[in-house]
Amino acid sequence: MGKIAGIDFPPQCVAATRFAPSPNGRLHIGHAFSAMCAHDFARAFGGKFLLRIEDIDGTRSRKEHIDAIIEDMEWLGLKHDGPVIFQSQRVARYKEALDLLQARGLVYRCWCTRSDIAEALKHKPVRHGPDGPVYPGTCRGKTEGEGDYCWRLDMERALSLTGPFGWTDLVAGPQIADPALFGDVVLWRKDAPASYHLAATLDDAADGISHVVRGMDLFAYTAIHRLLQILLDLPEPTYWHHPLLLDEDGNKLAKSRLSQPLSEIRAKGISGIELVGELRQGKLPLGIGVSTS
Repeated sequence: MGKIAGIDFPPQCVAATRFAPSPNGRLHIGHAFSAMCAHDFARAFGGKFLLRIEDIDGTRSRKEHIDAIIEDMEWLGLKHDGPVIFQSQRVARYKEALDLLQARGLVYRCWCTRSDIAEALKHKPVRHGPDGPVYPGTCRGKTEGEGDYCWRLDMERALSLTGPFGWTDLVAGPQIADPALFGDVVLWRKDAPASYHLAATLDDAADGISHVVRGMDLFAYTAIHRLLQILLDLPEPTYWHHPLLLDEDGNKLAKSRLSQPLSEIRAKGISGIELVGELRQGKLPLGIGVSTS
């Protein structure tokens, strides 16, 4: 048995995990907890723990944040195996995957702006998914348009090829996947290369990730990632979506909420290794609570 974040796991195969932050801001304790879960899972089962920087958003990714991530990981005592991996060095691989999907007629160009979508939604009621209103399909079937465009997955066509499928979470158990809840998701953005869904799925396969350890806030997205794995003939990992750290108001810690960065905690002379030790024991440093979502 391996006990991580207070959860007893049955024996696993040799596990390869990763921590994959975006360098668009400073890491906070929620990131430290997630990195600890992935690190400790790999160490408990004799595997490897990788550090991958999701830096393909050129407008938001900054070198100072990359340097800070590496410093924070060292301060926390969470040592990764091998060199740091950068998504920005893999754009050609993402484009190859997009080309494969395009050749099979599984993606289409979308010229819609946010205002275009908002206007379309006024006239065409749509269902709401985990991310809000589902894209109304305005550009599906169009062959030309004006301005920049993204590439969307034709969800209906994709699911007609795969049929029903599922995935397994080590705590929540077997799941029936329903990616249709998200509609035609964006796989290639206008303002950056591959979307999170496409890039992370391809990276996990390329890096040999056997166990995807990440927060419960990404639980629903796993249906999209499993769909892409099937369409691109990629291996299926096992998942563990760990609980989230919440602030005193019950909100998920987030850069957008200006949650206290690790760099400020480090500046107070607090030991990162001791902080992680407290998290391992289920203690709640700095008054921050843990909740399962």
